Amino acid sequence: MKALLFMLLATCAVCIPSEAGNYRNVFVEMGYQPAEVDAKLKEVFNDVFRGPNKVYFEVGDTMGYVSDVKNHDARTEGMSYGMMIAVQFGEKDIFDRLWRWSKKYMQHQDGSRKGYFAWSCKTDGTRNAEGAASDGELYFITALLFASNRWGDNTGINYKKEAQFILDCIQPKEYTPEPRQGGFPGFGPRETGPQKMFLIDPETQLITFTPDGFGQRFTDPSYHIPAFYEVWAKYADDGRSDYWNQCAQKSREFLHKCINEKTGLNGDQCQYDGSEMQMPRFPGMPQRPEGAAPRRNGNNNFRYDSWRVPMNITLDYEWSGKDSLWQRQYGETIQNFFYSQGIDTFVDQYRVDGTLPEGNEILQAGGFRKLRHSIGLVSTLAAASILCQHEKKKEFVDALWKARHEPFEDGYFDAYYDGLLRLFAFMHLSGNYRLIELKK
Repeated sequence: MKALLFMLLATCAVCIPSEAGNYRNVFVEMGYQPAEVDAKLKEVFNDVFRGPNKVYFEVGDTMGYVSDVKNHDARTEGMSYGMMIAVQFGEKDIFDRLWRWSKKYMQHQDGSRKGYFAWSCKTDGTRNAEGAASDGELYFITALLFASNRWGDNTGINYKKEAQFILDCIQPKEYTPEPRQGGFPGFGPRETGPQKMFLIDPETQLITFTPDGFGQRFTDPSYHIPAFYEVWAKYADDGRSDYWNQCAQKSREFLHKCINEKTGLNGDQCQYDGSEMQMPRFPGMPQRPEGAAPRRNGNNNFRYDSWRVPMNITLDYEWSGKDSLWQRQYGETIQNFFYSQGIDTFVDQYRVDGTLPEGNEILQAGGFRKLRHSIGLVSTLAAASILCQHEKKKEFVDALWKARHEPFEDGYFDAYYDGLLRLFAFMHLSGNYRLIELKK
């Protein structure tokens, strides 16, 4: 009887069209019991926020932070992820603590970077850097708008006002960079005089890698979450709805260009037209011999940032449904590639053509430069099962369910990035990562 029920559920899952707001419990579709799915989701949440390997820490009575424990800092990535998770779970105290810490220590309240957030701080709040990483602002704004929709703006924090402040500050504005010797290697001297700062490139309407100087020249595919712009268009009330909807469409078009059609892989970074980053020639570097193979730029490889793309595309599929045909094809393409590498043995970094990186192309983490079978990537590939109709999807879901988040044999352990991606994947696959509409 149970086998027959599973077959019926699986058949129905294939027939489900892509519709915004259709939040399927894929675990249940795959034969897991609702009660055990609920228990597992709670367990994974507690691993991140309350367990012995937690990455969330409270400060006094009103603040808290999410730490990249292995790097001993707090990042806008983790802070804004923590806020998004908290509002999805209805954890208002966690949300408010994270926002207060972010605003006090990370957000610039004046100067040329007003409204932006320092991307990395020590856990005591001291800034490690002044500049922003654009994905932090992307998540902060969306999480704040969801908080406004869920809890209103009269419970101690005016969430919508805070979101509108950031939205106003990220518009293109003129600033004069601080004097600095030298320039960016291989790209000529640093520009002098007034420059523009912006989160969204005005010409392409695509998100920048960093909203200043060098980082405005290119983008990061994992920063592209078109449905977030549609949330802004619908709920920010900032007078820019048409513009944000245009940004969503431009972002979807960009993803088509930057992803390899055969493997489904994308680079960590790329040009606005979707093409590869070019390896700069550093001053004093000898010319390459004629006919020699070009230098490889590791930023063009599929690695840590890139892991997020399958899950981001899944989110857009669930929340918007405006590019569903391509997204379903993408989901099966990327799962097919990793399946060909071995469901239990694929590694976490590849060149976009599917070959393995070598030497310094391999991006290190936590002091290790090593290819691994990382649970963070296991998680995002499992989340992409929502896009897929082929039978392989169940093996990816089962692999996530069975995966143990624990240290590798050499001692490497990432409670932070792997842990957060794992939690996001369980939210997606259980139907608990949702567009939070305004209460009527």
